[in-house]
Amino acid sequence: MCGIVGYIGSGDPKKVILEGLKTLEYRGYDSAGVAILDGNKFKRIRAEGKLSILKEKLESEIFSGHIGIGHTRWATHGKPSERNAHPHSVKGVSIVHNGIIENYADLKESLKDLGTEFLSDTDSELVAHLISAEIDSGKDLFTSVLAILPRLSGAFSILAVSTDQPDEMVAFKNGPPLILGPAKDEIIVASDVQAIIKYTKDVIYLDDFEIAHIVGSKYKIFDKEGKIIAKKIVHIDWSPEQVEKQGYRHFMLKEIFEQPRAVAAAIAPHVDLNHHTVQLSRLGLGGTGVEDLESLNLIKDYQNTVEKLKNVNRIFIVACGTSYYAAMVGKYVIERMAGVPVEVDIASEFRYRNVVIPKDSLFVTISQSGETADTLAALRLVKEMGVPCLSICNVKRSTIDREAHGHLYMNAGAEIGVASTKAFVCTLSLLNILALNIGKIKETISSSEEQKWVREMLSVPSQMEIVLAFDKFFAEASHTLKKFRGFLYMGRGVNYPIALEGALKLKELAYMHAEGYASGEMKHGPLALIDESMCIVMLAPSDELYEKTVSNLEEAKARGGEIISIGTGENTKLRQISEHYLPLPSAAWFVNPILEVIPLQLLAYHMADALGHDVDQPRNLAKSVTVE
Repeated sequence: MCGIVGYIGSGDPKKVILEGLKTLEYRGYDSAGVAILDGNKFKRIRAEGKLSILKEKLESEIFSGHIGIGHTRWATHGKPSERNAHPHSVKGVSIVHNGIIENYADLKESLKDLGTEFLSDTDSELVAHLISAEIDSGKDLFTSVLAILPRLSGAFSILAVSTDQPDEMVAFKNGPPLILGPAKDEIIVASDVQAIIKYTKDVIYLDDFEIAHIVGSKYKIFDKEGKIIAKKIVHIDWSPEQVEKQGYRHFMLKEIFEQPRAVAAAIAPHVDLNHHTVQLSRLGLGGTGVEDLESLNLIKDYQNTVEKLKNVNRIFIVACGTSYYAAMVGKYVIERMAGVPVEVDIASEFRYRNVVIPKDSLFVTISQSGETADTLAALRLVKEMGVPCLSICNVKRSTIDREAHGHLYMNAGAEIGVASTKAFVCTLSLLNILALNIGKIKETISSSEEQKWVREMLSVPSQMEIVLAFDKFFAEASHTLKKFRGFLYMGRGVNYPIALEGALKLKELAYMHAEGYASGEMKHGPLALIDESMCIVMLAPSDELYEKTVSNLEEAKARGGEIISIGTGENTKLRQISEHYLPLPSAAWFVNPILEVIPLQLLAYHMADALGHDVDQPRNLAKSVTVE
């Protein structure tokens, strides 16, 4: 979960690397560093803490060279400190690393036996030692990397430079993303496109065990055997402005307010606006995975997709964190609309149990980054079983996207805040569209229902705009709400996973105790927690479970808890029971989760801000979890 930037070219390496690291700081922010050529050596400067501290240390530094590497860290091995910060340098070799070297303990012992002295507590430093030892034996930088690659186990993306070849850079990976951005007279290498798009929108995604050998502004890509391979250049349509705050106090607040537009972009490719029907676009379930997504035949692709979905009798959805809660909502929606049983699993549990997947199943993965390690491992496990796999991702050409057979895109745009917001609502929207399409194919919904429900989905962005007005309420209320010792979020049916998501957001951002529960479970334990110091957030939209939800709310009120209720329209009953009542626009049951989550995001955001926490970069967390 670290950020890597490398630069070689006619520009200023310090400027390019610092700007790139700033766009990647969401991936890690407990230390940072650079190694930039100055004269005949790479000058290394590192700092504990956020990137701003490194920037201060570099303010007066001038480098004569044209090449450098940089890194912003999220600690895995070794506590956050300057000695553990990247780059790691051994003799003339400097490296930056994202991921985990799983066999580092064995490698470290073998190096110690040779008298190697380690200067950090990280697993990353040994890579620099291994490359340096190969160079000492007479190899150049590229052949040294080629020699050590088979010795490394785990998930890693690594960028290496050497004073012996000051015009060269070598990049290689297995797992976490690493991307080349070839531009005029320069090449940028980075963990994510945000660091590249200011300079070029043409990128090359390295696949596992591929090595990029960069010499000046030229590059060649090799496989692990050292054979040259051809790689396609992919054009990225993001603009640099998409990763700027645009006047908002934090990226997260900007991204919360971008959600109506994001939802519209997510559903647009799959909806016929003239006839109010759905047709999943470019899903590709007839494909093989790891293919050229742009070459799909649209007509054949959709025919294959329809055939696959018609025969699906069970669906497995696997994800982590916020994406897992979206999957739980998807279970309710798909089972109700399409009549297909759905199992939802946390990816880290799914991959380690003896999973049984019946014939005619569909496997769905959800990952904002498309690089989530546990989710990717689950996908690869199921692919080996011959089960068709569908990915829901925000980042096109990410590893999960490339390896799945079918593809749905969140189209949320760049999401910089570590706590996911617009990617979540886009996922909910796509799961609604998927459920509608399966129901249509299996004829569990009628043509008139399809048209009615498509109209409901098309109205969501404007309804979301109405709900965003609660921003002012939470900006004021947060100063009072922060006094509570804990929060209980509750909901029933399709609203229950939103309660879990709301609690997660408060934990992530405000570092407060928060739990999400199914309302009907309150009597089975959570009721003991409720007193005057506990705040209850109840999701109670007008649906078939409304009366039962209100009964649960009465029980919480009787125990002294302060109530924030979120319901549909003007509701006298909820206003009477609650200290704070927030009315949502009237919407279909499957739309309510999308609307409900917005006030919960705003609550978490303003609570964290009122408490003085870093909203965009909450402690101990990173955006893209690319290690186990």
